Amino acid sequence: MRRFRGWVVGLTFVTCAVQAQTPVPDDPLQDSTGAANASASSEARGVLRARDQATLASELSGRIVELPFSEGESFKKGDTLAKFDCSAYQAQLNAAQAASRGAGEELAHNRQLAALNSVGRFEVARAEAKVSETQAQSQVYQVQVKRCSVVAPFDGQVVERKVQRYESVSAGAPLLDVVDNRTLEIHLLVPSRWMAKLKPGQTFSFVPDETGQPIDATVKRLGARIDEGSQTLLLVATLPEAKGLLAGMSGTARFPELK
Repeated sequence: MRRFRGWVVGLTFVTCAVQAQTPVPDDPLQDSTGAANASASSEARGVLRARDQATLASELSGRIVELPFSEGESFKKGDTLAKFDCSAYQAQLNAAQAASRGAGEELAHNRQLAALNSVGRFEVARAEAKVSETQAQSQVYQVQVKRCSVVAPFDGQVVERKVQRYESVSAGAPLLDVVDNRTLEIHLLVPSRWMAKLKPGQTFSFVPDETGQPIDATVKRLGARIDEGSQTLLLVATLPEAKGLLAGMSGTARFPELK
């Protein structure tokens, strides 16, 4: 029994000694994570946004008779993007213009009679007020007729058609989403601790996920407030006009000067 116990103790001692002399390998996951954090310390994720983009809405109630551009099609500034049936508004405008012409003729006639002392100043003043009233009504209908056509505010493309031809819509109803992909900006959320190292005019590289091609970008401005929860700051950057880029693309910005 004593001999067996001695053998167990000796075996235990040898095992512990071997374990003490065997070096513990480094954790590859820990090393790769540390390297990744070091390399990512000067990187930030961002998205491309268009400076000119809008949701065009109807300014009056009516039935759409023209909707010439579909999703993805390009248009020029001033092109008609949507047109309403304006027969009723045009008829009202014609009537208002006719009434304005009649009021002008009446005013001219009363002024001639006033020069001959055939009518008093009251009749002339009333005729002048009638002319002003009819002209104002004519201007109102001119505005309504002008609103029958929705024109492009800038060169761009149709993102989405929210209505279809021959549909009747109410005033304020969204019609089209449009965007100009030639004027893109990069919006980044960078750590607030970078604030002292970033300034307008500073350059960096931005790699869109969709293309994988690096683009030279320039810091345009920094945000006016730091997010309290994430401790991040908005950074807006400009980039040269580049073909193949679309609003909504995301990518990685790399700041070599911050390493």
